[in-house]
Amino acid sequence: MSLREAFAFPEIVNDYAARCTAALVVTLAVVTIIVPTPVQTWLAGVLFVGFALRVAGGPRYSPFGRLSVHVLAPRVSAEPRMVAGAPKRFAQTIGLVMSGVAFGLFLAGFATAGAVVLGVLVLAALAEAALGFCLGCWIYGRLQRAGIVSEDACVDCADIWSRPEMTARH
Repeated sequence: MSLREAFAFPEIVNDYAARCTAALVVTLAVVTIIVPTPVQTWLAGVLFVGFALRVAGGPRYSPFGRLSVHVLAPRVSAEPRMVAGAPKRFAQTIGLVMSGVAFGLFLAGFATAGAVVLGVLVLAALAEAALGFCLGCWIYGRLQRAGIVSEDACVDCADIWSRPEMTARH
């Protein structure tokens, strides 16, 4: 396996697995917010490492990703719902940045600020888990429309609202 293959993100992902992973992120982030300060730092670090692993290779290296793909998503639906991987990787990268900022704030002793950043992360992950609305995917589509991200990067992503499953729900 080449280095490029080792860090390749799947071109398509099971949306149910992504939503299950988001629910696990919500759980860990909420626990991180409510536990005492020394423990917050460690849990924020775990959250940050989880995002780093998912950005690096999708669910392949991530415990949350593997649990979601192999255990949780099949229990949600026997039939996977496949969606483009590029916007999901973009969303995971946003989560990586946010969890990294929170981890840095906890390390620096700014627990309240770290908790606020995690609170924003919780809202975005909760929208994905509960409503199927991926904020990072939405931003990715907007960046494509603005010409910042090439439409070739993900042809299916340019207008997520034109998808039948999106118009049926909203």
